[in-house]
Amino acid sequence: MKKTFLFLTLFALAFSAQCQDATVEKSTYGIQTGVLGLWFHNESKLSDLFALRSEVGLDAGFFGGSVFYDDGTGYLLIPTISVEPRWYYNLKKRASKTKNTADNAGNFVSLKTSFLPDWFVISNYENINVINQLTIIPTWGIRRNIGNHLNYEAGIGIGYRYSFAKSAGFSENEGDAAANLHLRIGYRF
Repeated sequence: MKKTFLFLTLFALAFSAQCQDATVEKSTYGIQTGVLGLWFHNESKLSDLFALRSEVGLDAGFFGGSVFYDDGTGYLLIPTISVEPRWYYNLKKRASKTKNTADNAGNFVSLKTSFLPDWFVISNYENINVINQLTIIPTWGIRRNIGNHLNYEAGIGIGYRYSFAKSAGFSENEGDAAANLHLRIGYRF
């Protein structure tokens, strides 16, 4: 009886150590905040290592200078919509080392595509408008869990921004370099 109990215990321990899936979650929802904004997101599984992240939120910004504004400083919150295919390239390696891969906790490479429309602006100044912008930024990042529902994420990338300046009265649209540098903490539902 003791040998049978010992065998079943060892079998259960070995089986539970290998039970963690090394694949992307089927679908996850959450909210994240960082230094400059607040975002709601969903990640849907495309394949074992690929997910499509969709996100809506408010990007924040600060501005200053006494030429255009009385007190020289201001803030604004702008709506943003993003779609981002992500490749979680090290989930299997993390799982083989029995590290947590829940909620897609791993390293990723993505192509973040965002649209910042001039729908509304929340600011300490009235009548502030922004120019509609589209950004496409290849990004490298990591996501890690803190307990069951909290996580943090960091990413960095350089890409392209296209501003629809003609719609705001300028003579031509403009394109230039853009950066994605983010550090966020979030809650998964």
